[in-house]
Amino acid sequence: MRIVFMGTPDFAVPSLEILLKNGHTIVAVVTATDKMGGRGGKQLIESSVKKCALANNLAILQPEKLRNENFIESLRGANADLFVVVAFRMLPEIVWRMPKFGTMNLHSSLLPKYRGAAPINWAVINGEMETGVTTFLLQHEIDTGNILFSEKTLIDELDSAGTVHDRLMHIGAALVLKSVNVIENNTARPKPQPDFAVSHAPKIFTENCQINFDQTVEQIYNFIRGMSPFPTAWTKLNDSVLKVYASSKETTAHDSEIGTFISDGKTFLKVAAQNGFIHLLDVQLEGRKRMPIEMFLMGNKIKE
Repeated sequence: MRIVFMGTPDFAVPSLEILLKNGHTIVAVVTATDKMGGRGGKQLIESSVKKCALANNLAILQPEKLRNENFIESLRGANADLFVVVAFRMLPEIVWRMPKFGTMNLHSSLLPKYRGAAPINWAVINGEMETGVTTFLLQHEIDTGNILFSEKTLIDELDSAGTVHDRLMHIGAALVLKSVNVIENNTARPKPQPDFAVSHAPKIFTENCQINFDQTVEQIYNFIRGMSPFPTAWTKLNDSVLKVYASSKETTAHDSEIGTFISDGKTFLKVAAQNGFIHLLDVQLEGRKRMPIEMFLMGNKIKE
C-alpha cells in the first residue's frame, strides 16, 4: 500500500518512524515550509518531520497553500492508496478525498471529546483524569469522521500538557500502525462518532494565557499545568510579563487581596487566590531565562 504521510512537529515523528520500521511504503511526506528562526531570526528552521524524512531519503512536499495546482498534481503523481495525517493543517476536500482508501488522522483526544486544535491543553486545564488518542477517517466537519481505534491514558495530578503530549506521541504512533494495518488488510471497521459527550478544544492564543487569580487554587493549578510548557500561562509582576511553568497549591483561608504576591525573599513566592495560595515554582521573567523560584528570588526582590 502506497502512503503519503502529512505532519510537521515532534508529535508526528514517531508515527512516521513506526510506519517505516514496519515496512510500509511512504511515497511522499508533506510538511510545513521552512521558517526563519533561531537567534536573531536569521536561521532557516526545518520541521521535525522534514528532518526525519530527509534522514530516510523520502520525497518531501512543502506547499504554502494546499490548493496550489502544482501541489495537487504532485500528490496525484504519488498515486497513493492512503494519506496518513498526524499534527498537520486542515485539509481541503480535494486533498483528503484523493486516495482510494481515504485519509486517516490521528487526534490527541478520545473523540468526540475535545475536537479542535488544542485537545491536550484543554483536557489538563479542565482537570480531566484521563484522555487518549483516536484514529479516524476524515470527512467534511473537523474531527467528526468515523473512528477506527482509540487508546486511553490516565492524567496524573502532577502531569502537565507537556508530559501528556510526550506520552500520547508514542501511544498514538502505535495506534497509527494498528490502523494502517487493518486498512491494508481490508479488515477496518470504522464506527460513527456518538452524538453525546461532544466537547471542543479551540486554539489558544497568548491573550488567553493570562492567569486569573480570582478562581480556586484547583482551577489555577490546572490552568498553569495545562499551558505548560506551551503556550505558557503568565501574569504581570511589576509591569513585566512573568511566565509560569509550574506551581503548587495551598488551600487555606486568608484575608489577603486576590492577586497579592507574597514572598519570604528566598524560598517561596505565592499569590493569593479565592481559597488559598498558588506557589510559583518555575518561572521566566520577560527578557530573562527560565529558572526555579529560589534562583529567581536571588535576583528579584518582591514587594507584597
